[in-house]
Amino acid sequence: MAVSSSKTEAVGHDAAAFLERARVFVDAELDRFLPAESDVPQTLHKAMRYSLFAGGKRLRPALALAASEAVGGTFADAAPVACTVEMIHTYSLIHDDLPAMDDDDLRRGRPTCHKVFGDAMAILAGDALLTLAFEALTTCAKKERVAEIVRDVARASGTHGMVGGQVLDIEGEGQPATLASVRAIHEWKTAALIAGSCTAGALAGGATQTEYENIANFGKKIGLAFQILDDILDETSSPEQLGKTPGKDAQAGKATYPRVMGLEKAKVEAQKLVDEALAELHTLGARAQTLERLARFVVERRN
Repeated sequence: MAVSSSKTEAVGHDAAAFLERARVFVDAELDRFLPAESDVPQTLHKAMRYSLFAGGKRLRPALALAASEAVGGTFADAAPVACTVEMIHTYSLIHDDLPAMDDDDLRRGRPTCHKVFGDAMAILAGDALLTLAFEALTTCAKKERVAEIVRDVARASGTHGMVGGQVLDIEGEGQPATLASVRAIHEWKTAALIAGSCTAGALAGGATQTEYENIANFGKKIGLAFQILDDILDETSSPEQLGKTPGKDAQAGKATYPRVMGLEKAKVEAQKLVDEALAELHTLGARAQTLERLARFVVERRN
């Protein structure tokens, strides 16, 4: 799908503006949910806040908020979901950076949690964020949807989602990679939580079954496209651009789309997925414009 440069710039600007508005809103909500650094145990709360407020795109919470608006809901309706998915995402990054996992010293442009607070405190900070994340979901305004929301987020985060994908990723290091094996890793490790952010946000906003299904399909495709771009950027970006150490996937022999398809074909695949995702939003009309802009942002981003 060809897009003029001026239109691409406009879409990018709109997506950036929404991401910034969502970030400000979510950061204020996260600050309200998290214990203060002065609360005992202070070191734990400092570690949690250090990682959670280290920056980042806040894409997952932004998708949750946009999905809520796409079905007639509000930011306030989806605020607990937005905070939850960011806490879960941050916990996963803390654990992913540990020496026993990807062993990284840099995250979001600053030293990783375990480098500042030690391995044990980093593990506990991740554990605490995951636990607090599900407590946050109990505050959703539409109480009749809480069980469904918890189900979606738990499935997206668990053994058939993000955690299971991490296992497949670890076990696939140095092994022969196929397109099927790479897709399986990416669908669980990254796409599942991105899709869960969309569906949980939609549920919080009052989605009908049809709206839920359309947004679920949208989220799965966007999540996979997002991870393909991550793989591409890992090979093409500098540490300053990426905010973390690039080139580690290739060094570890990880199963990635560029490794299986090559960079150019991987870019084409990401764009194809975004086009398919956008087709899922047609029935939602103008309310889905923000989701559309965020989808295009996924394949246009540089970090």
